[in-house]
Amino acid sequence: MADNLFDVIVIGAGPAGYVCAIRAAQLGLKTACIDAFKGKDGKQSLGGTCLNVGCIPSKALLDSSKQFWNLTRHFDMHGITVKDPQIDPKTMVGRKDKIVKQLTGGIGMLFKANKITPFFGTGKLLKGNEVEVTGFDGSKQTLKAANVIIATGSVPIELPFAKFDGKHIIDNAGALDLEAVPKSLGVIGAGVIGLELGSVWKRLGADVTIIEALPDFLGAADADIAKAAAREFKKQGLDIKLGAKLSKAEVKKNKVEITYADKDGEQKLSVDKLLVAVGRRAYTQGVLGDGTGVKTDERGRIEVDEHCWTGVDGVWAIGDCVRGPMLAHKGEEEGVMVAELIAGKAGHVDYGVIPWVIYTEPEIAWAGKTEQQCRDEGIPCRTGSFPFAANGRALAINEGVGLVKFIAHAETDRILGVHMCGPEVSELIAEAVVAMEFKGSAEDIARIVHAHPTLSEVVHEAALAVDKRSIHKAN
Repeated sequence: MADNLFDVIVIGAGPAGYVCAIRAAQLGLKTACIDAFKGKDGKQSLGGTCLNVGCIPSKALLDSSKQFWNLTRHFDMHGITVKDPQIDPKTMVGRKDKIVKQLTGGIGMLFKANKITPFFGTGKLLKGNEVEVTGFDGSKQTLKAANVIIATGSVPIELPFAKFDGKHIIDNAGALDLEAVPKSLGVIGAGVIGLELGSVWKRLGADVTIIEALPDFLGAADADIAKAAAREFKKQGLDIKLGAKLSKAEVKKNKVEITYADKDGEQKLSVDKLLVAVGRRAYTQGVLGDGTGVKTDERGRIEVDEHCWTGVDGVWAIGDCVRGPMLAHKGEEEGVMVAELIAGKAGHVDYGVIPWVIYTEPEIAWAGKTEQQCRDEGIPCRTGSFPFAANGRALAINEGVGLVKFIAHAETDRILGVHMCGPEVSELIAEAVVAMEFKGSAEDIARIVHAHPTLSEVVHEAALAVDKRSIHKAN
């Protein structure tokens, strides 16, 4: 087979793209993967936004800042005293960078082990399943494959009146690389990115104000979970202003002067740094050549069916550049699905039980429907909840905040949704997802023996509470 001919070409090496490429190669398909991401050193770096400037580096900073927060706020109750603790942001960021380099380099090793051919530069789909690759030096070459998978991901949304300058007005990547703790940080958007990165710098000493245009906090989450999380964030000192719409952000005398409007009228705020985290948009600009037949919607996302097929023979699209939640694990599973479909195997993703996680303190996680969604859709349901404050393990580790809530069908007891706020719920949500994938009931979870003492007992008790038989709280 010629060097420019492949069974599969993947455009993009983020979580969706690199996973798809690896699975395709495992299935015996000659695979190429094109990626244009450059690391801080200016060199190619596989892994896309998630590994380079998203999921992984933010979790590294969240852990570092949590250690400092505990040191300055909670260690004394353990009898541990430390005099005048300090944080060196450069060392913290350096640790983050080492983790990123290790993981992105690991993808390169996996590509080599699976005989995947990497191309560094941008990829453009042409007619006839050809792909034009433009290298970093401007050189061009054309590849061809029976199947092309577009996995070009997403980019931060930039506001026209608060454009990124990389110094004062920053995106998520900029917020990961601050060399010093700002005295004040403004955050536009109380979503996942805004809450996580706002939490990082708040723990390290910044005065953080989060401005959210929507009237409700975490509207996508269950109302009981959002209420519990908001209460804890307020205790931590995060100032979250709801129903507040930004209208202007100007840099003056090394400060960002912000103008926004809320129920009380026009407001002013002056901060050292402004993080704009109002969401992300599909990155599809320049990806589709003329005459490919691939369509995009009004938001620039590539149109696909439930199996990520574009409707054009041999052309697929996965991850952030298509419909559905912009979650790394969603993209990964779409990548596996498409690779297996191409290889003639079964492939499927159940979009109804994809877990969502926010890695704040406390963590927030959920899967399935909220109670309000069930009510709105006329689905009869029962609920059960249990607080971490009544769990021995949670109290022993000083994290007795939040709760777990189950939503089950009132007639069949099938689990419709599980919502959590509390310690390690990013891990606990997996049990709920497994149960929901197997069409399990609340009673199924209630009858499973959970180890004691563990945080997972809260999941057990919440399932018991659906039938009003929780043991460790009044029903």
